[in-house]
Amino acid sequence: MAVTAIKKVLLAPLDPVHDIGLKIMKRYLDEKGFSTILLPPDLKAEEIIQKAIEEEVDAVLISRTLGYRVAEMLANFVDLADAAGLRDRAKLVIGGKAIRPELAAELGFDAGFGPGTEPEELIAFLEDRPYIPPIDKQKKDKKDLCQDFSYRYRHARIKEYLDQIVDDILIWAGDKTSPGVERALVREKLLEAEREYETGKMSERQWNKIREELLEEYLYYADDVVKQFYREGKVPAKSRQLTQTEIESLEKYVQETEARMSTTRVQHVASNPTLFIQYGTGCPFMDIAHIKIAESWGADGVIHFDPSWGARTEGLLEGYLTHEEDGSIITQDNLRRIRNSLSPSTLWQVRAHRGLNTPETVLLAGYTGADLTKINIAYGSLGAGTDPERMCIDGIAAIKYAARFGMPFDVVTNEELCGVPAYKAFAGMLIVAHLTLRLGGKPILQPLFCYSPEMMIYGGMKDNYVDFNAAKISALREIIDAPIWPGAPIGFLTHTEDRVQSSVTTALHAALASSLGVVAISIASSDEAYSGGPIVGASRVDTLQAVKEVFRFFGSTSITPTGQAEEFKGQIIDGIESVLKEVLVKGSFVRALYEGVLGSREDGAYPGRVGRGTVIKKKAARVG
Repeated sequence: MAVTAIKKVLLAPLDPVHDIGLKIMKRYLDEKGFSTILLPPDLKAEEIIQKAIEEEVDAVLISRTLGYRVAEMLANFVDLADAAGLRDRAKLVIGGKAIRPELAAELGFDAGFGPGTEPEELIAFLEDRPYIPPIDKQKKDKKDLCQDFSYRYRHARIKEYLDQIVDDILIWAGDKTSPGVERALVREKLLEAEREYETGKMSERQWNKIREELLEEYLYYADDVVKQFYREGKVPAKSRQLTQTEIESLEKYVQETEARMSTTRVQHVASNPTLFIQYGTGCPFMDIAHIKIAESWGADGVIHFDPSWGARTEGLLEGYLTHEEDGSIITQDNLRRIRNSLSPSTLWQVRAHRGLNTPETVLLAGYTGADLTKINIAYGSLGAGTDPERMCIDGIAAIKYAARFGMPFDVVTNEELCGVPAYKAFAGMLIVAHLTLRLGGKPILQPLFCYSPEMMIYGGMKDNYVDFNAAKISALREIIDAPIWPGAPIGFLTHTEDRVQSSVTTALHAALASSLGVVAISIASSDEAYSGGPIVGASRVDTLQAVKEVFRFFGSTSITPTGQAEEFKGQIIDGIESVLKEVLVKGSFVRALYEGVLGSREDGAYPGRVGRGTVIKKKAARVG
């Protein structure tokens, strides 16, 4: 819309050569009906001011790159404009690569515009009205990562093998349970009773009585450290409850941050993947601070990492708990607090893939409103220390909860980090994915996307990091039409302690992933691999900005692998088929895990021992 009263604007580069930005702005101003005058570069301040007075302009737009004594020169320009009376009749505006509103105000200008300024922002200022960003710039919507996929198999023989394996798993598991499954059942009763109490359908006395009875049943299946927590109030080592003052400070921090926070998009084109960051500092307050930083710099989703000791302990705790080491403790209160701090568009994943509390974690995630979770029986058994039989029973229960709450989950292949070949890890991933489909869930395939240990050992990535990672994606696509979310995080094992190098390698892996058409990626901060302590907020920004830049650089173009990628793809598919056939020969998925079919000791995979011997017949479980 053209301005109602034509305003005259003088544009002048207070610079020997640089006037590109002013030329761009002149075009937009002309289109909006302004009368514009563009002066050539390298004029003196006095000449610019004299021209502005002669032309009786309404605004003077100055551009300048910063350098030695430039700030002094700009302040001098404002002083000369004041002395000549120009300030009384015209707005003084400064723009340039290093300009910020605060600097412009300090120098005496009426407004300052820096990198990323939309022409409409300048026009709104000149027209004396507030700038309202377009709706598509303001609003980010949650993306359904599974909506465009049919889960139709393209490889008939692999599907046939998976059908038989999953049939066997479900028959074997039909009459079995575990302490983890039983605790989840009790926890669900607690959650339902709490909901009735909070909605006034149950008295406080009734609630206290039911809670006491259910907690005793819960603790029957719990470890001593968990029993001590509930019965004696003793928290685990290096942990403590947040104080009421800290909780109130956290609420105030979130309110104040959201009041001044704006968000940006990392994606440049629609085909760029959804971007996740991982958090798990140990402290809910610090987690939320990292989340708000990541949201404001363009992250679309966040992933909750729990401490490793939580995966080895029978039972979850309660309350607002913080502790001194990596991983944030899973409690209903911690999860609720984090959930309530998220921007409406932020996807939230609660990881539950590897330990003794897998079913209960997925249950809590569902109750607190998580969008996604993470489950993999094979990785939990071979790379995360949980007994395969226990992991299988708990994994099935967790998948059922995920399906019930409508939470898709990624099936990660982090056993590759131990040295397990991709084709073996993929066979395990596909078994879990097929089991999920049978149980009504939505799996997302998550291949490792990095400098693969398998290739380190055998020298298969000496030339480039592209071919083998591209082969993984294309192999999975040739088998099934399913969402693919490589991780976790991308570029793993290519990062160093150099933050620039770490950011660059993350960005390059992101560009490759986008070129291959994946739905999402997980990225690390630039100091995550070698932090040796708390991850700093600036390093979050490093990789988010690096990925944004590389998405802009490549746009809709693609990265073309060499012919070696096709050869790798064939080897991966043949290997998957061979492993699935061997699982059938063993007659049991669990036996195949124990006996190294999906990853052997020679590969670097070791069947876990945590929870061994705890799977029982359902009829033997305690009746509450």
